[in-house]
Amino acid sequence: MKRVPVRALRDLQRNILAGLITAGPLFVTWLVFSFVLSALAKAGLPALRLLEDLFPLNWLSEPWLQSTMAVLLTLGVLYVLGRVTSLVVGRQAFGLFEALLERLPFVAKVYSSVRQLLDTMMTKKESSHRVVLVDFPIVGQKSIGFLTRTLIDSTSGQELAAVLLPNAINPTSAFLQVLPLDLVTETDLTMEQAMSMLLTGGAVAPASLRFTRTDRTQLT
Repeated sequence: MKRVPVRALRDLQRNILAGLITAGPLFVTWLVFSFVLSALAKAGLPALRLLEDLFPLNWLSEPWLQSTMAVLLTLGVLYVLGRVTSLVVGRQAFGLFEALLERLPFVAKVYSSVRQLLDTMMTKKESSHRVVLVDFPIVGQKSIGFLTRTLIDSTSGQELAAVLLPNAINPTSAFLQVLPLDLVTETDLTMEQAMSMLLTGGAVAPASLRFTRTDRTQLT
């Protein structure tokens, strides 16, 4: 008789775990889209309030409708901005704007860093050698990292690598390590495969992984 409650408990645990595995990716996806939509809505609300003052519209009194219109307004502004900057005149005007930003001490540092990061993420020339392995936190235990650039040691002339090490489950938090290029192991993972491994804690991963370092390859 005691086996029945134990069996029921195990069945309950197994089904709950299966439900978590099924709902987990959907929940994380919902969180990401919720954050993005919330940011877009907050960005567009001031302009929407201004339009509402100029052209009073009673049908915009509903909060959900205001948020929807704010998101659409923000997307429209981003689209127009992208179209303008893709033109010659727009690129020149944006270049002048960036030149003005570079004259502001603190703003220039933040803007240039974010701009370089976005350019790196959006570049079309993306290859698998950007995903690497480094010994972290101790030798023999390797962590997945993204090679962002290579540098030269001004003292010894040794080649160095700047590697970003995202945390699993929460890749928005990461470590930045600068280490000799000889200590970086090239992998055959794509950026998508690496991000899937990080977001799922390794549950979603390819069947094989280049873990052992062979001959040195050029990572620049």
